Amino acid sequence: MWGARKVVAGVDVGSTQTKAVILSPEREILGRALVDTGARLNEAARAAFEAALQEAGLSPEDVEYTVGTGYGRFKVEFGDTQVTEISCHARGACFLFPNTRTVLDIGGQDTKAIRVGPGGEVLDFCMNDKCSAGTGRFLGAASAALEIPLGELGPLALTARNPVTITTTCTVFAESEILGWLARGRKVEDILMGVHASIASRSLSLLRRVGIESELTFTGGVARNVAMVHLIREMSGVPVNVSEESHYCGAIGAALFALDHVLLGERAEAAAAAGGQ
Repeated sequence: MWGARKVVAGVDVGSTQTKAVILSPEREILGRALVDTGARLNEAARAAFEAALQEAGLSPEDVEYTVGTGYGRFKVEFGDTQVTEISCHARGACFLFPNTRTVLDIGGQDTKAIRVGPGGEVLDFCMNDKCSAGTGRFLGAASAALEIPLGELGPLALTARNPVTITTTCTVFAESEILGWLARGRKVEDILMGVHASIASRSLSLLRRVGIESELTFTGGVARNVAMVHLIREMSGVPVNVSEESHYCGAIGAALFALDHVLLGERAEAAAAAGGQ
């Protein structure tokens, strides 16, 4: 049985950022952490895990089971097992918003559209994993080209009056197109809204492939971008759920799978004990 301070952990190693969540047996988030992934994925996983534990006031010895997920899930060397990010984002989205039926996850290097069942099970999914044009990396290219911090892109884009149309489908050429629009005298905010609309359009194409069912929950780091939330809501025509925890959705789902494992083990032990009496 669990000790007084036993918990579970989920660690989501993404291409740009790594997230960790500490979950209590009562499914309460006790600690969370986010670090830049960098080149050493195993070190990022460890750093996020330890920072989340520090926030929770716990130590590694208090963790009963750890699940790794994300792009670098196999680099969670201290973890007990791995679960795909698709399953974890579906599970995490339903934890945050129980009526979720569609999930959109826009990450640093790919975008995922997921259709889920009432229990958070994956019914269908579609990924944009061959081109980063519809991902957070496209926003990163715009940030670099315009020399504007990522966190300022969304609010500035919402002030646009005459958005441009971004035609490139390749992040490598995005900077050239953005600079071309600048050279033609177009306003920065109009260029930025064009960039956001390009990403939203590609995301909607993925969502339509799996079927957009209300409620739609937006997860991943790009869910913090107000212009993207606005456009996804406008283009999809359905309410879009966004939580303060949306960035941690994959790690939350991983922690929930870890909790399942522990509780299943407890039930098996209890059944064995009852059978032996």
